[in-house]
This record gives sequence, C-alpha cells and structure tokens, in this order.
Amino acid sequence: MLTLRNLRIDFGTGPDRVQAVKGVNLSIAPGETLALVGESGSGKSVTGMALTRLLPQPPAVYAGGEILFEGQDVLKMRDSELRKLRGGKIAYVFQEPSTSLNPVFTVHSQIAEALRLHRPEVRDISGEVAHYLDMVGIVDPAKRMHDYPHQLSGGMQQRVMIAMALACRPQLLVADEPTTALDVTVQAQILDQLREIKQQLKMAMLLITHNFGIIGGIADRVAVMFRGEVVEEGPTEAVLRNPQHAYTKALIGCIPQLGQRRRRLTTIDHASLG
Repeated sequence: MLTLRNLRIDFGTGPDRVQAVKGVNLSIAPGETLALVGESGSGKSVTGMALTRLLPQPPAVYAGGEILFEGQDVLKMRDSELRKLRGGKIAYVFQEPSTSLNPVFTVHSQIAEALRLHRPEVRDISGEVAHYLDMVGIVDPAKRMHDYPHQLSGGMQQRVMIAMALACRPQLLVADEPTTALDVTVQAQILDQLREIKQQLKMAMLLITHNFGIIGGIADRVAVMFRGEVVEEGPTEAVLRNPQHAYTKALIGCIPQLGQRRRRLTTIDHASLG
C-alpha cells in the first residue's frame, strides 16, 4: 500500500539547512500496523506528515526520494489529488486533540464537514456521526455530538479525533503519539479501541510513538528512527526480544520495570551512539 524510497526532507536553506529525514525506506502492507519509534527530534512526525505533503514549503524541502501510495508518487501529485488523499485515503490522529479540534464548532459539525468532503454520498450525516462516535466508545453519541470540545475530557476529545478520521473510511490511519497527553488508564482504552477498530475496518496503521512499552500488543512490525534514519526494523516481537542496534537497546532499557522501584532508569548517551 505504502512505500517510502530513500525519502529525504530538509528544513531551511543555505548554510542553515538541516537534514531532518535522511534516506528513509519503509513499507506498510494493507491491514498491517507499523510502529515508528524514536525519541523527540528523531524525524518520526516529519516522516508521518510527509506522507500527504502536510509539511509547508518553505521551510520544508522534499530533497529527494519517493512516497508511493498505491503506486502513485505523492511528491508528484497535483493539489486536487492531495485533497482527496488527505483525510480520505490517509487520515491522521494527532497527539493534542485540544489543539486539533476547532473550539467554536460542535463535534457534529466537525465530523460532518469531513464526511461532506470525502463521502458526499452519505445522506444521513447525523446518523453516520453518531455511528462513529459510538464505535470509539462515546456513551450517548446522539447527545454528545452537539457538545463543543471544551465540554469533553481529554480522552473523549481523542476519541472524537479518531471518530473523525475513521468516518472517512481511510485505507491508512496515521496515529501520531495518540495517547501522550492522556493518563495511563485512558491510554490503554484508546490503544485497545484502535486495535479493535483497525481489525474491524481492515485498514493499515502507522503508529508513531517514543514509547516501546505500548507497541507490543498492537504493532506487527517496528521501525526505529535515530537522527533522521531508520536504524533497525523487523517484527515487533523479534525487535523487543532481541534488539540489534545500540539505540534500540537503549530505548528499550528506558522502559520502567514493575517490581524494580529502586533501579535507576537508563539514560541514552548520544555521543556513544555515533
């Protein structure tokens, strides 16, 4: 479904130009979940946003490579093709729902706008909005769809974002740190729902995260990013059990362990990683 070939993305121009993504190669098959893991600044979110050319130019520069979605190079698409791709075939769930939802519009109006744009054949808009709110676990969706974002908790706002993305029936869902701002209990609920919905709708998913601790039960494969490059990739269980790269080992070593309250958390010495 999706293939990145030697993708390179820079920011800025001249002597201040910075390489953010350095020759990344990745692929996602239909129905598969790929976890893209790395710490802040490693290039994960830049890679995810590049899939539909969401990065503004300037300051971003697509310096080379290909982004192939169903055989078409996204980097060569016209604006009209990109509008159909964004939200329609590739949808996003970002980590801060409070900044992604418009505070002056109700939940209904925001999801309805996405439906009218990408699924104009839908006649019962309100029924479809309620259906997807119910799918993501919002109780009494017929009532809550008329709420404004500030009337919802952080967990419910994130569920609304997921419902909005799913309502367009995307083939690929990009979930960029979807649980970072939520407490541990709500994190688990959101991840469980993403897993169940992905299987139900048979869509692919790119899960972007810094946390190795959440990918074990949801991702089929994992790719580890470090300083703009993919340094390790493989089946999730194999990478978790037997990491090969020093950076992957360091990230896994940072995961707190139950029953070891007195053990110091591992820190990453970047200088030793080259």
